[in-house]
Amino acid sequence: MELIDIVFLGILQGLTEFLPVSSSGHLVLGQYLLGIKSPGNTLEILFHLGTLGSVVFVFFDEIKHIVLTIDKKPTQELLVFISISTLPAMVIGFIFRHDLNKIFDSINSVGYALFITGVILIISTFSRNKNKKYSFLSSIIIGLAQAVAIIPGISRSGFTITASLLLGISPKKSAKFSFLLSIPIIFGAGLLGTIDLQNGDIFTLSTILAAFLSSFLIGVIALKTLLKLLEHGKFYFFGIYCITIGVISILS
Repeated sequence: MELIDIVFLGILQGLTEFLPVSSSGHLVLGQYLLGIKSPGNTLEILFHLGTLGSVVFVFFDEIKHIVLTIDKKPTQELLVFISISTLPAMVIGFIFRHDLNKIFDSINSVGYALFITGVILIISTFSRNKNKKYSFLSSIIIGLAQAVAIIPGISRSGFTITASLLLGISPKKSAKFSFLLSIPIIFGAGLLGTIDLQNGDIFTLSTILAAFLSSFLIGVIALKTLLKLLEHGKFYFFGIYCITIGVISILS
């Protein structure tokens, strides 16, 4: 695989990890269009590290606040809710990770998943901001939504944010919770990728820098862009995009 291909996939990962259009689905389509295949899980791990860095960078103040107020009840409740929402995806991802990898070889399956993502994003326009707070029940529902997003083509951020919005939680709180929730999930995905590494998977310095920096830098831009779009209620735009790409993928 050429270095330019790695940079392209890193940009694709960083751009789509946080925008509600499914990074896994777009990586499948990107590799298909370029006629390439990632060498084992090597690039996946590096891309995850890059996008994990993006979340930490953008939400550094929030993460710092959580650390400094760990002894406060509101912070402890937030961490409990994040833990509850994380469990379904971690359990399903660990048990079925090898079966789910088979979907990565099917452009048709990814197309249908993207179409479903698009429909869900458009449904989010029917949400009403009731300024509700997170609870055990809402955390479970959001966690189940995130678990479904393990399927390539289903957007993690799209499903979790939509679930929050439909539960009456404000767009700002929905986005913050979704992306704080992404930290343990992205870390866990990278850890599982490390466990599954093959002996032939090699990390060269150029590969590390190209994959990490491209996904990190573009991830920061994508994350900040999505936060602004959510404030202006433009979430459904991504739904139209996902439906279009999904139909094209299915027909191709």
